Amino acid sequence: MQADLAFPQSLAEKYRPRTIEEFIGLEKPKKVLGKFAAKPYPSAWLFVGPPGVGKTSMALALASQIGAELHHLPSGKCNAQSIEETVRLCHYMPMTPGGLHLVLVDEADGMTNAAQLALMSKLDATAFPPNTVFIFTCNATASLEPRFLSRCRTIEFSSYGMASEITALLNRVWHSEGGNGNGPDLSRVVKDSRNNVRDALMTLEVELMAL
Repeated sequence: MQADLAFPQSLAEKYRPRTIEEFIGLEKPKKVLGKFAAKPYPSAWLFVGPPGVGKTSMALALASQIGAELHHLPSGKCNAQSIEETVRLCHYMPMTPGGLHLVLVDEADGMTNAAQLALMSKLDATAFPPNTVFIFTCNATASLEPRFLSRCRTIEFSSYGMASEITALLNRVWHSEGGNGNGPDLSRVVKDSRNNVRDALMTLEVELMAL
């Protein structure tokens, strides 16, 4: 019998926030979703913002906090057939103690028109699956149908003004992972990443490997 192998994690995964409160910045999303997590209800949400700001991680943290059964549909697999199958599963009792399903659709702005049409029919009040929360993430909304947008509660995710907090995070990670005093210019790392936390952590990972 082969033993399980514990492989190291990337820094982006190792330091990914696990709860809503752990996120840096994002004060409005944290406030709104913290209140929602305390009293969740069937609904559809759209997280809009640049890459690497924490949209998917926030959705995963929310699913964990409300004890929801997670159904994750990456953009490339979000088609009419997968939507039908996922919604069918949401009509069964969840396998988790929270009593809710959470359907996470990443990069919803890359969905086909057929997928959007399929979702619009499911998000109508008369067809909405029971005990289900939908979360869609996207970088922009230009490709999304107004009728689809009207069915979602939109939360803007912005990295504006987060440079100092991201720099402080990188500093903590650098020293926690064995970095020495001759490390990279962390402010420059953050600037070059355009406040993309994931990209900044990957850059730091490379610098740590170069020691």
